[in-house]
Amino acid sequence: MAVLPIYNCFHPILSKPTKFIDEIDNEIITLANNMLETLHKTGNGIGLAANQVGESKSLIVIDLSAAKEYKNEKPIIMINPIIDSFSDDLVEFEEGCLSVPDFYEKIIRPDAIQVVYYDLKGKEYNISINGLLARVMQHEIDHLNGILFYQRLSLLKRNMTKNKLNKIKNGIILPDYPYVLPDGKLVGQDSN
Repeated sequence: MAVLPIYNCFHPILSKPTKFIDEIDNEIITLANNMLETLHKTGNGIGLAANQVGESKSLIVIDLSAAKEYKNEKPIIMINPIIDSFSDDLVEFEEGCLSVPDFYEKIIRPDAIQVVYYDLKGKEYNISINGLLARVMQHEIDHLNGILFYQRLSLLKRNMTKNKLNKIKNGIILPDYPYVLPDGKLVGQDSN
């Protein structure tokens, strides 16, 4: 497995919807495993979308095992996930993102969702999820749709955070993992 560089939130690949996966082949399986390895190596991530590692594919990985209440949970790999419905109950919770280093804001999202996706064996799931897992799924599925979490902030709050976002855009704020700047330049450690 390989550690892949994470793409900066202002890189063009993160503003476009990803493409559905038609076939689950060795390339997709390898990508999913590399994404999990990358997620683990960042030290603080719990979810990762394929476009965050430069692949315009409808694929996300989630591993909540770092959170105490999920310590026995296995990682989840989701291919072509679609949210069918959202609960009316909304919850505010602080979010961060590996593509937006050192930036955390409270985001309001539905507490529960109904989501359909496939695993690496092509098995279809249609599940109801709530709490932290529902939030992470919504965050990562947003990535697949070209939406970053800070875009869900109010206009006022976004204006208040503009300075910090500009520092991230310009590479002044950098993470301690391999990172691709908006212009495509790789910074940080080796990508392996």
